[in-house]
Amino acid sequence: ARRDDRYLARAEELTATDTEDLALNYGVVVDCGSSGSRVFVYFWPPHNGNPHDLLDIKQMRDRSSRPVVKKIKPGISVTAAAPEQATPYLRPLLRFAAAHVPPRKHKETPLYILCTAGMRLLPEGQQAAILEDLVRNVPLEFDFLFSKSHAEVISGKQEGVYAWIGINFVLGRFDHEDEEDAVVTVALGDQGKSLVRKRTVGILDMGGASLQIAYEVPDSGAISSPQQEEAAKSLLAEFNLGCDVQHTGHMYRVYVNTFLGFGGNFARQRYEELVLNQTYVHNRLHGQQTGLNPKMPFLDPCLPVGLEDTLTRGGQTLYVRGRGDWQACVKLLQPLLAGSNSSQASLVGTYKAPIDFSNSEFYGFSEFFYCTEDVLRLGGQYNAPTFTSAAQEYCSQRWEVLTQRFRGGLYSAHADQHRLKYQCFKSAWMYQVLHEGFQFPLDYPSLHTAQLVYDREVQWTLGAILYKTRFLPLRDLRQESIRQAHVSWLRLSFVYNHYLFFACILVVALAIVLYLLRLRRIHRRQLRSAQHTLLWLDKVVVPLGQGNVP
Repeated sequence: ARRDDRYLARAEELTATDTEDLALNYGVVVDCGSSGSRVFVYFWPPHNGNPHDLLDIKQMRDRSSRPVVKKIKPGISVTAAAPEQATPYLRPLLRFAAAHVPPRKHKETPLYILCTAGMRLLPEGQQAAILEDLVRNVPLEFDFLFSKSHAEVISGKQEGVYAWIGINFVLGRFDHEDEEDAVVTVALGDQGKSLVRKRTVGILDMGGASLQIAYEVPDSGAISSPQQEEAAKSLLAEFNLGCDVQHTGHMYRVYVNTFLGFGGNFARQRYEELVLNQTYVHNRLHGQQTGLNPKMPFLDPCLPVGLEDTLTRGGQTLYVRGRGDWQACVKLLQPLLAGSNSSQASLVGTYKAPIDFSNSEFYGFSEFFYCTEDVLRLGGQYNAPTFTSAAQEYCSQRWEVLTQRFRGGLYSAHADQHRLKYQCFKSAWMYQVLHEGFQFPLDYPSLHTAQLVYDREVQWTLGAILYKTRFLPLRDLRQESIRQAHVSWLRLSFVYNHYLFFACILVVALAIVLYLLRLRRIHRRQLRSAQHTLLWLDKVVVPLGQGNVP
């Protein structure tokens, strides 16, 4: 029944948001990225009162049931030289959000402006000037709940944590009451305590320039050296998603690492530099002319058979022709896992928190999905032998055959000439990253490659607002406790007043009775006194009268 309710809730998420519902709360997140900025509007009903549950936050949808999101280009870093332009730069996004959030809700709607990679590259002084302009001028134009702490440049680690939170929230992994899913035992701090709760999923995300991994570490394990301990401190994030810090049910320890230069496109550039250098060294040592003219090209195992291309670096040109040997390509990429310079983390030498491959689950996004789905049509459940076989078959095909298949519509609608050209290389790179870099076993059964989760794209901004608003349920819980206390007091007050009323009546009645008894006693005393007086008069006055009779 709980699963049915959850599926029904997911269907309802795709319908228009009822802005007439006065009970709904809203939140706005602006993602200021390197190439552009996007605004997302979220909403949630009042908290259900269970301190162990999170807010039920969903992305707002307009009257046409489309997600309320807007993007502008270029990135906010273009205002670095003129920080006073930061607010005008974001104005279209904020006006868009203000038009969708009901006006009566603006003053209680939190606004978060979170800047990522593009802003991180700017000097700190320019970052501060841009944020200062936003903090000073945004409240002059918009009534959102916005303060200095709501505008910040977030680290890659924070971005990874937010992405991890968002994915697991949408997958229902923070709903600990559902006992049908796999569980994991989590160690809590240094006190030796532990709890059993629903297993979360790890995420793998490979873009064009960088690679990121994030996953929960249920047990901190043994740190073998001071260097590992130092690395663990910088790569492990510990946080409580619950509204009450006393409750440990939502305490999480997550390993997050970003590897610059390990994205698909950047890795290809590094590979081309490697091929150029090795070929020129080989030519000098052996007096050969490989790759120096079209008739004697370098035979590239990472390009489809027969594909001709040229590589140019620093005025040097290398002629190449694909030979489509996927296994040879995989071996040739091995050195790239170590990184090419000191600014790039090594994928093989960097500290990685242990993964229990017998009790874990991962989702692969971006290049992990494109690489398995766009051409090979293997998106979803990942199987290493099946993927290897399909990648080898693709690489071994002649370029003319592949382009013919492309024109015939045999590949995904997202596939293009660039994908066709570099699919062989990228599939080999993904394989190396996964199995050599991160040491995933070849028979690992729990990796899913995906673009959408339950038919929608999940942004790290969802995780950000979940984390930023985690204490808001306390307000609802306090109001509920106050209301219940008030109702209890009214009930108690009524009962108490009921008895008090009868007690007062009894006291008054008793007072009246005592008063009447006292009056009666006084009356009797007066009667006795009067009788004594009459007797005395009889004894004194009458004899005197008798003495005066003639």
